[in-house]
Formats: sequence, structure tokens, C-alpha cells
Amino acid sequence: MTEQVTVRVAVVADTSLQRHILQQFLSKHGYQVVLNSDPQQLTVECLKADQADLWLYDAACANEVDCPVLEYFLTESSAPVLFGEGVAPERSSDDYPRWERSLLKKILQSTQHLAQHDGLDVSVIDKRVRLTPVSIELPQHFVTRPIQTEQPAKQVWLLAASMGGPQAVKAFLDALPRGLPLGFIYAQHIDAHFESSLPQAVGRHSQWSVRLLNEHHFVHEGEVVIVPIQQELRFASNNRLLALDTPWDGPYSPSIEQMMRNLAQHYGHNCGVIVFSGMGNDGSVAAAYVQQHGAQVWTQSAASCTCSSMPDSVAQAGYSVLSASPQDLANALVQYCLNKSVQNNDDIKRTRP
Repeated sequence: MTEQVTVRVAVVADTSLQRHILQQFLSKHGYQVVLNSDPQQLTVECLKADQADLWLYDAACANEVDCPVLEYFLTESSAPVLFGEGVAPERSSDDYPRWERSLLKKILQSTQHLAQHDGLDVSVIDKRVRLTPVSIELPQHFVTRPIQTEQPAKQVWLLAASMGGPQAVKAFLDALPRGLPLGFIYAQHIDAHFESSLPQAVGRHSQWSVRLLNEHHFVHEGEVVIVPIQQELRFASNNRLLALDTPWDGPYSPSIEQMMRNLAQHYGHNCGVIVFSGMGNDGSVAAAYVQQHGAQVWTQSAASCTCSSMPDSVAQAGYSVLSASPQDLANALVQYCLNKSVQNNDDIKRTRP
């Protein structure tokens, strides 16, 4: 008879009330709470030594003390992290059962791989490839070409991610050399409280500039612009980024489905999409629309994901033309840009009299 696996969950929350409610909720559903703490009581060294199978993080980065802790969860955690699931409603309210069901569903999805094992040996059950990217050398073809920092990028790719995404996107950007003729927009499913922390978390070791939209409203070569979480993002005729006054449609914010459609509609074959680690299937429908416009759709490989549901759903629908680790995706993009640039140069030469 197979012994039931006890999933170990660690909780980090701002208030004692939220920590108490999460403790009771987890114990009620048979989870082992191995840590329950305020973020200011934690150190990165303590976090690295912990053996949790899942983290629940519900704390805003309010000061310099807890920002390193948040950065650890965004980019270094060896276990899945559920961010900002929201303050629990009053137990007597009609919203409380819905909150419980929603949180329980996400926990089950995040830990379903553990049920396939008799024991809880993390070295056995953790299927992910360690993300240790090596910086790629910029091809000589681009070395003498000046980066177009004054004009909007003519080629823009979307980096789309959910659970485990910041770690994967960081590994991708750490490996990617600056100097390629493109810019990025980055759509990350995460609570709006953590939006301002993303640039530092994913860009601190990268050659690429990672910034929020409000710094200026164009994507230039060599930079990554964070897609607003609470406002739909579109493009004007001059490539200006337009943050609408309306929220995203659908259950996810930002909506990767809508962002993919907006991007492909504006840039056509001069864009691309890379779907990184994430829970759910956001993007699996719009991928067909992107391909119809002549653009590339790539996905992170399941073996290198914290949670592979999102890239798997795109790949299983038949829309991913490349599935690889963040490091290999960066290598492939360098080669793709080189091939495209050489082809464009050859086309120009052939059309000259």
C-alpha cells in the first residue's frame, strides 16, 4: 500500500491574522506547515536551508529589509511559490468558501507531482534543471552595429510567464547578450503589489535594461518593458505603448492571450512569443493567431520549469516550434536574429540595381 505523501508548506505573510488563517486552512486540508513567518524575520540563508515543497507568499516589499527575501522568491526559490493570493475574507462571509476553494485548487496544481512518489525525497521529486546560464557571446555581425536606443524597436518579442516565471526569465536574460536588434515586453502573472520588484529581480545580473512602463512609453532595442498588471496594453501606430484605463479581460492579469493578440496584430511577423514556466493555459488559444501573422511561438521545456502547465498547453496544442531550457532559448534567439539579419541584408542586395 502506498504511503500518503505529506506536502510541506511554508507561509510568509505581513500580518499575524493572515498567518493564523493560512495555518488553520493548511492544517485542515492535511498539509504540514513547516514555517509561518513575517518576511522581516527571515534571511536568504534561512530560506535556502528550508525544505518546503511549496511557499505561500503574501507580503508586499515595503522596505529594504524584506526586498532581498522577495527577490529570493522571485528568482531563486527551489520550490514553487504562490504569490499574493489575497487577504482571507471573514469566515462568516459568502466569499470565504470561494477563497478556500481557489487557494486549494492552486495548491493541488502546484504540488500534484508529489503524489506520484511514495516518499518526499526532494532530490528525487524535483524535476527541474538548475538554471545556471552562461552569457552568450554577441555574434560579430552585430558587434559594430549601434544599438537603436533613440527609436522604437522594429522587432518586439513577448516573454510570457506565471508561476516560476521570474526565475526562468532571469536565466534567459542573464544568458542573452545585449546588442540584438529587438526589444521585449514581459507579461508576468503576479499580484500587483509585486510589480515594482520585477525589474530588479529579473534584471539585476543582465545586460538588458528591465523597466516599468511608466518610465517611458516605447520599447527600445536592448530593453525589457514590464507589461502593466492592472491595465490592458496596446500599441499606437508610431509603436507607442498605450496603457488603457480598462483592466484585462479574463481570469488572469495581465492576460497573456490578449497581449499576444495585441502584439501580433501590431507587429505581424516582426514579433515573437516565448512562453515560460507557469500554471494554467493562458496563451494556448492566442498562439494560433500569432502564428497566422507569421510570428514565432516558443516554449520553455517541461524539465526546466517550476510549473510546466502553461508552456505545455501551448506545445500540446501544436503551436510551439521550439521547446528548450531558458539558456537554450537564448541561444536559439541569438541564432534566429543572426539568420534574419543576414537574410534581410541579402534581400536588400538583390533588390539594388
